[in-house]
Amino acid sequence: MPKNSKVTQREHSSEHVTESVADLLAHEEPVDYKRSVLNVTGDTWDKQKDGDEELEAENRPAWNSKLQYILAQIGYSVGLGNVWRFPYLCQKNGGGAYLVPYLVLLIIIGLPLFFLELAVGQRIRRGSIGVWNYICPRLGGIGYASCLVCFFVGLYYNVIIGWSIFYFFKSFQYPLPWSECPIVTNGSVAVVETECERSSATTYFWYRETLDISNSISESGGLNWKMTLCLLVAWSLVGLAMIKGIQSSGKVMYFSSLFPYVVLVCFLVRGLLLRGAVDGIMHMFTPKLDKMLDPQVWREAATQVFFALGLGFGGVIAFSSYNKQDNNCHFDATLVSFINFFTSILATLVVFAVLGFKANIMNEKCVVENAEKILGYLNTNVLSHDLIPPHVNFSHLTAKDYNEMYRVIMTVKEGHFKELGLDACLLEDELDKSVQGTGLAFIAFTEAMTHFPASPFWSVMFFLMLINLGLGSMIGTMSGITTPIIDTFKVRKEVFTVGSCIFAFLVGLIFVQRSGNYFVTMFDDYSATLPLTVVVILENIAVAWIYGTKKFMQELTEMLGFRPYQFYYYTWKYVSPICMAVLMTASIIQLGVSPPGYSAWIREEAAEKFLFYPTWAMAILISLILLASLPLPLVFILRQFHLVSDGSNALSVTYKKGRMMKDISNLEDNDETRFILSKVPSETPSPMPTHRSYLGPGSNSPMEMSNAPNGRYGSGYLLASTPESEL
Repeated sequence: MPKNSKVTQREHSSEHVTESVADLLAHEEPVDYKRSVLNVTGDTWDKQKDGDEELEAENRPAWNSKLQYILAQIGYSVGLGNVWRFPYLCQKNGGGAYLVPYLVLLIIIGLPLFFLELAVGQRIRRGSIGVWNYICPRLGGIGYASCLVCFFVGLYYNVIIGWSIFYFFKSFQYPLPWSECPIVTNGSVAVVETECERSSATTYFWYRETLDISNSISESGGLNWKMTLCLLVAWSLVGLAMIKGIQSSGKVMYFSSLFPYVVLVCFLVRGLLLRGAVDGIMHMFTPKLDKMLDPQVWREAATQVFFALGLGFGGVIAFSSYNKQDNNCHFDATLVSFINFFTSILATLVVFAVLGFKANIMNEKCVVENAEKILGYLNTNVLSHDLIPPHVNFSHLTAKDYNEMYRVIMTVKEGHFKELGLDACLLEDELDKSVQGTGLAFIAFTEAMTHFPASPFWSVMFFLMLINLGLGSMIGTMSGITTPIIDTFKVRKEVFTVGSCIFAFLVGLIFVQRSGNYFVTMFDDYSATLPLTVVVILENIAVAWIYGTKKFMQELTEMLGFRPYQFYYYTWKYVSPICMAVLMTASIIQLGVSPPGYSAWIREEAAEKFLFYPTWAMAILISLILLASLPLPLVFILRQFHLVSDGSNALSVTYKKGRMMKDISNLEDNDETRFILSKVPSETPSPMPTHRSYLGPGSNSPMEMSNAPNGRYGSGYLLASTPESEL
């Protein structure tokens, strides 16, 4: 403290002190640690830079309204996975029974960790790099790893938006271009395209007209110019939405977050009016309770919960960092988590209502084709007319009549039945065909829409919904990169956003080769799962075990105005780390058990075939995992051995007189001395969390700098050690 300060003069004076703490502090000049004995780092004080930091702290962008923020979090967490991944998992893992492990894991893993990320972002008001540098500098690599994973995911995720843009523009025609196989001229004869005839019109349009896919990942085939243009449009949309930060992306969220719900409700109403929709929904939610005992079901449910909420990417932290500090982030976490869950249920109802309709169409087609075979056998006396029940009418053959006839023929012709080549044509078999991802969106669903009245309208709505779902998630993913980088390195927002989008587009050209779909599969399967699991485990450990769960809970109480449920104490400290460790172990085992490979489309066979990755592709795959995880040990080693200073050194500890007066205005007279000269460190009021900073090479421990009982540096002032000092 300056020697001529009023407090110092009083300490060396024999006069009786009668003025209050407020009176004393009202006459003090603001003390900055870089200009005083508080400067423990030896940094030269830069008045202009310091003033800029304070101004930035006061002028950090904020959401225009609570609704805008909630829509942004919903738009980020509710993505393409809710539409094409969750329904598939539900069907594969026991129908309605799958909802039980999913809901349990959402409550014990998803909600607590989502709340944790919202809380640290809102409390510290920085992106992921700044947050984890502050909480535990040696684990500062968490933020950098999150940025890398966001970059990898953003690269291929925007390609999917590009595909949706292509289908969106192709939907403005009747009939839809994927409703029929193309006719090719072979001399004077017009024939159906062989590849299409051997598969289906929608499958052919996806693999040949859209992707023009090669037979393997080793066959590049050059750039697909149509997909290249669509990717350029997709990155342009993301860049325009992000260029002004939350001031621009927040406004986009009003449409991109709400429009998908309008489309889903419209599709649900339309789907329920379709013949066979109820069959699909009943099949979907009929529980297979034995599946609940399968560990694989719980592993897949945990993975889906993990990715559905966007944990570990940094987008959640970035969005919450623009909140006011007294925002009720616990309510936000609960609301967004369960909106995400119910959106998945809504999407599942829509998908299986439509797939139920498609299954009925395909089943009727199967019945007609096999009935023609039976008529041929009857006319050639291969089958006797006595085998046909008398009430069966071939001109109006129902699925029930066909099944009865099928069972009779199978019983009588038991020895030669296979030679007849008849299919059972069971509706359940059609409904059991598992489809997910691009197979669901661009093949199964598009085929079903060709049978809708006014099919172009529904196709336009569907792909516009996919574009908006993808755009909402991309904004959150890119925020997980831009917010921490801009906060940490003070680059210009507009320049960095435009530059990163251009760079990502150029790197993303690998995904718009003719073999690009195989690279999308590789990045989707391997670039994020394992690194993000490690990231979230370390986030949990950093807060619960290094920073301290009790301390964190106390600071949440100060921030929220109420103490969070004790449930969170135990989930953060014990349940979530254990569950995430089990999930990580299961993921590693899964990688080891399942040989890395991909489904290739073989043009000559007009069918998919599983292929193993070649050696060079395996090298890329392993590099993706290692590169995304590299910042974790690298930053730890650099800071453990004092090779670099941590980012917390630049954090301001100045106080503002006005806020100080506000903070002490409610103190009782007999508390004033304790406020400045507390004998117990825990009694010193602290509006912000404190941490044990790593001070860089050659620096002494904060405890060695002073033995004063009050505060880290022995000052009687109330110091803020966060990046966003409110003092």
